[in-house]
Amino acid sequence: MRWRGVNHIELSVLDYERSVAFFDEMFGWLGYKSFWTLDLGYRSTYYMARFPFPHSYIGIQPARSGGRLDHEARATGLHHLALWATGRREVDRFHRDFLLPRGISVSDPPAEYPLYAPGYYAVFFDDPVNGFHLELAHIPLIASPGAYRRTARAWKQAAADHPDWPAGTMKAAFRTLPGRTKK
Repeated sequence: MRWRGVNHIELSVLDYERSVAFFDEMFGWLGYKSFWTLDLGYRSTYYMARFPFPHSYIGIQPARSGGRLDHEARATGLHHLALWATGRREVDRFHRDFLLPRGISVSDPPAEYPLYAPGYYAVFFDDPVNGFHLELAHIPLIASPGAYRRTARAWKQAAADHPDWPAGTMKAAFRTLPGRTKK
């Protein structure tokens, strides 16, 4: 079983200096560290939550082409990037103390999304420079019994809204992937 998911993601940005300023402010507010703001054949800046221990990180570098993204258009490419929050309070504070005062476009204010996972709580917003759709989300390690009940109700409602789904919707949601083939 794999204990880590994404190693890193690199985002190509329209205006590197403005993007660094925005991401420095956002990731600084969230307690991230930045490293490697150097030009070693290409300019890049990286952000990591648990520096210096091996952990996933996010990098930005100047784009060579393209324009501002519009996540509503659902064009090919990254739809959104979700960052971990330490708790619901951090999601609420980030919305109130970081996003709103800066006039950052919030597509979905803080709310619980019981269909995603028990206790899933998030805010969705857009990077003001490039249009990246971002999310700050919290999923409790152990959700409350009420959160599990809300998730069960949400799944039951989703199944009722989709009669085309097979019986045992939750089991159908988890697919078995092919494993490695032996040589």
